[in-house]
Amino acid sequence: MTSGRRGQWQTAAEILTRVSREPGITRAAVAHELGLSSSSTTEVTAKLREVQLLAEVPAPSRGRGRPTTLLRAHPSGPVTLVLDLRQSNWRSAVVALDGSFLSQDDRRHRTRRAQVVLGNLRGAVQEAQDQYGDRLRAVGLAVPGTLRDNHLLQSSAPEWFELDLETVTAGTGVPLLAGNDATLSGVAEARSGAAAGAGTALHLIIEAGIGGTLLIDGVPVLGASGAAGEFGHTPYGDRSRQCLCGARGCWNLEIDGRALAHHLREPEPDDPHGYTQAVLRRTDRTAVRAVEQVVTAIAAGLAGLANAHDPDVITLGGLAVPLRAAAEEAFNRTFLEGLMAFHRAAPPPVVAAAHQTDGPLRGAAALALDHLTTESAIATWATTR
Repeated sequence: MTSGRRGQWQTAAEILTRVSREPGITRAAVAHELGLSSSSTTEVTAKLREVQLLAEVPAPSRGRGRPTTLLRAHPSGPVTLVLDLRQSNWRSAVVALDGSFLSQDDRRHRTRRAQVVLGNLRGAVQEAQDQYGDRLRAVGLAVPGTLRDNHLLQSSAPEWFELDLETVTAGTGVPLLAGNDATLSGVAEARSGAAAGAGTALHLIIEAGIGGTLLIDGVPVLGASGAAGEFGHTPYGDRSRQCLCGARGCWNLEIDGRALAHHLREPEPDDPHGYTQAVLRRTDRTAVRAVEQVVTAIAAGLAGLANAHDPDVITLGGLAVPLRAAAEEAFNRTFLEGLMAFHRAAPPPVVAAAHQTDGPLRGAAALALDHLTTESAIATWATTR
């Protein structure tokens, strides 16, 4: 394979990365974006077809001129399984090299006992391996909690503490790429959503608690041990209340169903997400006031994060979107009042995420596809074809 100054598989990796991030991109566009000659692009894509990594289909005709082709995943090429673990259910999808979803499934937990849940996820991996054989090259997993080295240290679900997630793929020979669900949602927004093209983006998602990520040029800031983005554990709240994480005054306790129940003087809900949805459907004055208090807490915290990180854009996912909509005036007023004066003159836009329910799944897919399009992964695949 001709590569010029590039390594043997570097050009191939660059082309496949473009295809995974821009499904259906033309060969001509790839050549232009990567600064490749037409002949070099033709040679490399021919090799990628030969090793069953790429397929080419004719692009729609646009009048006169040399016809070009669209680059797609090869129908016999590598795939990844992505899993999105949530408090009440878990979702899965098999994803091809160009980011297309080949299949999807959604299953509810019959129990939230950790070993049962992990066993169900492992069953999904085994099913995918039975169907795709050695085409299954990675498993991406989004989880609602703090991670370090594929270990779930703590979660918004009390049953899921100190879990070794490696058991999901143990014995399969398939690598596990686990990430926090809010972080992965942010990756999805930066790749193809409301934060695409932003130099500095802040993404936050509310489910049970609030999490998120700061992204620089589309890459999440993970911190020294991979646990960055735990914005819900910033001490914005009432220090007389202790969070499950062990800290006092966590912002988490001010912005979800637990906060609503506290304001309504009702018992803390087992399902903060479902409880929030129920309160949002109420129209009585007490519920409306409780929602406004929670939205004010959300907006004040966002202003603090905007002052700290100076983002180009802030994207919101999950329950943050309907909560804001339920008290838009209070949100806007509190957010602006909390900004430093020079930010207030040109505040960062706060917009709904483009990928809502499927954000973690798409982010997990992006992480897994990044793995599949490395030079080493491509070279390993090619030796077996």
